[in-house]
Amino acid sequence: MFYWFMKYVVVGPIVRAVFRPWVVGSENIPTQGSAILASNHLSVSDSVFLPLMIDRSVSFLAKSDYFTGRGIKGWATRNFMKLTGQIPIDRSGGKASEASLNTGLMVLGRGDLLGIYPEGTRSPDGKLYRGRTGLARMALEAGVPVVPLVMVDTEKVMPIGRTLPRIGRVGIVIGEPLDFSRFAGMESDRFILRSVTDEIMVALQALGEQEYDDVYASAVKERIATRGQ
Repeated sequence: MFYWFMKYVVVGPIVRAVFRPWVVGSENIPTQGSAILASNHLSVSDSVFLPLMIDRSVSFLAKSDYFTGRGIKGWATRNFMKLTGQIPIDRSGGKASEASLNTGLMVLGRGDLLGIYPEGTRSPDGKLYRGRTGLARMALEAGVPVVPLVMVDTEKVMPIGRTLPRIGRVGIVIGEPLDFSRFAGMESDRFILRSVTDEIMVALQALGEQEYDDVYASAVKERIATRGQ
């Protein structure tokens, strides 16, 4: 009830009035049942605009750092993440990755929508980067469709490193659901997982027409950080 009140009575109307977001293809999101929403990731604000602009609630797997900050900023970030349905996960790999998978499957198992950024991290330069295969594994294990969608201009409203957003319009383009039922029972095949992931990334690139670079965004960030030292 609190989530509904904040989304539709408090935060949602303010966001719509200030940023005038537009949505194309909202009919492609299932009105009931579980599905994965696979999005590009341009800004931390993606996790704000997307949940507020679609009718159903969405749970996102968010890095645990957002929930452990100190001071007023940490408190505000933590509470906002909880408000918008974010679920903290440890992205350090190994057992943490398995725990993240199980958390996502739990959300899908109760019939809800799960939001995932297949690139694994925000794009450092606006390009679309190689997808991680965890998304494909979840989709095949849960037997759910994947809805590709792209956020538009969120990096202009909230660039990396900025604390407060700029005023500007943002958009969401939602594509038709992708059905991977033909790969049922093959979630342990790494070649199938890569194929499914690449198909999702092709769909995202077609929707947003971002320049695509077939490397991981995390590797690009590491190179940028190394140059800056």
